[in-house]
Amino acid sequence: MIEFERIHHVSLAVRDLDKAKKFYSEVLNFQEIERPPFKSKGVWYAIGDQQLHLLEHPKGETLRSSGIDSVDGHFAIWVKSYKNTVQWLEEADIPYEGRPQSVAGFAQIYILDEDNNIIEFDAAYDS
Repeated sequence: MIEFERIHHVSLAVRDLDKAKKFYSEVLNFQEIERPPFKSKGVWYAIGDQQLHLLEHPKGETLRSSGIDSVDGHFAIWVKSYKNTVQWLEEADIPYEGRPQSVAGFAQIYILDEDNNIIEFDAAYDS
C-alpha cells in the first residue's frame, strides 16, 4: 500500500514563461525558489509546504483555452480571508468568480492566469 504524506507540487503548462513569471511573481507575489537545471524552461514557487511548477510548453500550447470552469483541472490555495482576497483582486484589477457561500462548506474564489490555468482561493465562511 502507498503511504501518502502530502501533495508535493502541481505543474502547469504556460505559453510564455516571462509573461507567466510576471503574473505569479509580481502580481500574485508568489515566492520563487531554486529550480534544478532541467533542459526545459520553467520556474518553481513555494506555496507553504507545497510547490507550484510552471513549465513553458515547447510548442507554445496549453490545455485550456476557455474561461473559468471549476470542473476543469485547477489548483487551490487556502487563504486567511475571503474578503481581503476579493478586495486585493479588485484593487489589482484581476477578474474573479466569487462563491462566498459555496456548497463546498467554505468560500471559494476562482481566477485565471495568463494562460487560462484556473487558480482557486479558499477560505472559511465570513473571513
